Amino acid sequence: MENEKAARNKKIRHAIMIIVLAILFVAFIFPFIMVIINVFKVKADITANPLALIGKHGFTLENFPNAIKKMNFWNSFGNSLFITIFSTIGTIILSSMTAYLIVRNNWKANKILFVTMIASMVIPFQVLMVPLVSLYGGIFGILNHRITLIFMHIGFSLSMATFMFHGSIHSNVPISLEEAATIDGCNKWQIFSQIVFPILKPTIATVAIIDAMAFWNDYLLPSLVLGRKELYTIPIATKVFYGTYSTDTGLIMAALLLAMLPILLLYLFLQRYIVEGITAGAVK
Repeated sequence: MENEKAARNKKIRHAIMIIVLAILFVAFIFPFIMVIINVFKVKADITANPLALIGKHGFTLENFPNAIKKMNFWNSFGNSLFITIFSTIGTIILSSMTAYLIVRNNWKANKILFVTMIASMVIPFQVLMVPLVSLYGGIFGILNHRITLIFMHIGFSLSMATFMFHGSIHSNVPISLEEAATIDGCNKWQIFSQIVFPILKPTIATVAIIDAMAFWNDYLLPSLVLGRKELYTIPIATKVFYGTYSTDTGLIMAALLLAMLPILLLYLFLQRYIVEGITAGAVK
């Protein structure tokens, strides 16, 4: 009797958990659904009834070419792609090498460096943005360059990526492999590039998707660094749809959908590595 009661309570708890998760899923996915529904409507139909599947004026594709033309989409897309790719690659390479150096060398300077990097993760970007712009713009005069933004992205993301690689190397890369490679005549660079780095594939994929999403969707930092219109990334370019007295919601929805598709495809391609990469350094 007690076993039946325990089994029934377990089923009830499981059902409640499924219901709660379903509600949370709908809450998180609802904005995306709204974009999909309204991107094929004219502005009047979106304003009148944004929840309707089809507006009174019917199904339209005009929002996409109009949004592409108005926001100079392909130029902004190229800027976002260039900045995201090189920022992500730079972050992965530098952070993995830094983590490897810290893990494999028990120097006091390494411990201080690692603690400092972890501590820097709690500093809000808003605290640094005014001195950052004053220093690089007013003193050095190197704003309005995509390379400057790439270096800033790498600098702000390096601590978190190093922390993730540190745990992964410490837990998943046996020192015996490196010792065997040393006996075979490999130098430090060969050991890292040919043995350690390939083992870190799940963490690399995790860092890639997390940082690529952050770089692709970032608005604040690019808006501070990139002042010329020809350098705008997609998030900055979408501000042309927001007027003082009116906003073309249909064009905004089309621009948002076009902007999210590349990063969504990247996520779908790398998603199988994400959980493995996040938990890689959790257990020793």
